[in-house]
Amino acid sequence: MTRKFKENVSLAAYSNYNIGGPARYFFEAKSEDDVRWAIGEAKKMKAPVFILAGGTNVLISDEGWSGLILRPCIMGLKAKGTTIEAGAGVLMGDLLKFAQKNSLTGLEWAGGLPGTVGGAIRGNAGCFGGEIKDAVKTVKVLDVKTMKTKTCAAKECAFKYRESIFKKKNGAEIILSTTFSLAKGDKKEIARATDEKIAHRAKNHPLEHPNLGSTFKNVPLWDIHKKGSIRYKKALVKSRIEYRGSTFSIKKDPFPVISAAKLISESGLRGVSYGGAMISPKHPNFIVNVLGAGSPHIKGLINLAKSSVFRKFGVRLEEEVGILDPIREL
Repeated sequence: MTRKFKENVSLAAYSNYNIGGPARYFFEAKSEDDVRWAIGEAKKMKAPVFILAGGTNVLISDEGWSGLILRPCIMGLKAKGTTIEAGAGVLMGDLLKFAQKNSLTGLEWAGGLPGTVGGAIRGNAGCFGGEIKDAVKTVKVLDVKTMKTKTCAAKECAFKYRESIFKKKNGAEIILSTTFSLAKGDKKEIARATDEKIAHRAKNHPLEHPNLGSTFKNVPLWDIHKKGSIRYKKALVKSRIEYRGSTFSIKKDPFPVISAAKLISESGLRGVSYGGAMISPKHPNFIVNVLGAGSPHIKGLINLAKSSVFRKFGVRLEEEVGILDPIREL
C-alpha cells in the first residue's frame, strides 16, 4: 500500500469553527501502522507534528501549520460482555449508539457530545456531572519516542478535570484505541437518558453557529472561598453564593463549581461581538463564529472574557479549548 502526505490542505474544513489556515502536510491514519509510518516520515523530515482529532475543541490559527497535521481515524467498535473497545477515530455519538444497541450503560451523560473517542480521552471530556475517565478501563497508545505501542490502565492516565497524561505529554503519546468498562442496563432507559442530554444541548447551546463548545472550564468553588472554610461549607449547604454583588448557583462538575458562563454574563459580555465572532447570548461560555470570523477575533474575545471576569470577580478563567499556533516543536 502506497502512503503519501497531502500538501497545503485547508484546516478550516476540519474544524468545528470553520477556521484555520493551510497545513503544509496532512495525513489521515486509518490504522496503527499508518500512525507509525506518518510519525516516522515526519521525523525524517524534521517536521513538527500536531495530532488533530475531531476538531471540536481546538482553535486553529489562520496562519495554518508548517508541519504535519496527523488525524488518527482509526475506527472499529467491539463489544465483549460489559466492555467496549473503540478506535480513537470513532465519533462519540457512534460510541453511544453502539453502547445502547448492546444495552450497556455508563456513557449516557455524553449524549450530544461532539468529537472523537481519542479527543475525549485526551481532554477527559465531561458534562452533566460525568467524565469519560469513569468508564475507561485501558488506553492503547503509540510512544512517539520509542515507536512502540503500550497499553495504559486507567490509573496510569492521570485523569483530572479536563486533563490527562496524554494532554500533558502534548503529542508524545498518540491515542490509538480505548477499552471502556460499562454495565448492563435497560436499552430503553439508556436511550431515554441519552436523548435527554441531546435535547438539553439543543435547547441551551448555540448549535446553530460554528463553535467549540465551552470555551472555559467552570470555576472550582475553592477558587472563591477556601476549601473547608465556613463560607465554603455554607455555600455548599445553600447550593449558591453571593459574591461581589452577584448570585451564583453551585453545581457538581464533578466537584463543586460555579458556572464560567454566569461569570462572563455577570461581567456584561453576553452578546458582545468582534469581527464576526460573538460571545453567545444564549450561552456565554460559547464563543461562536457568526459571520466568517478568523482566529484573531476568537482570541480577542477569549482575552476580553478573561480580563473582564478577573477585573470584576478576581477570578482567573482557564481555557478548556486548545489553541494551535503556527510554530511548535515535535
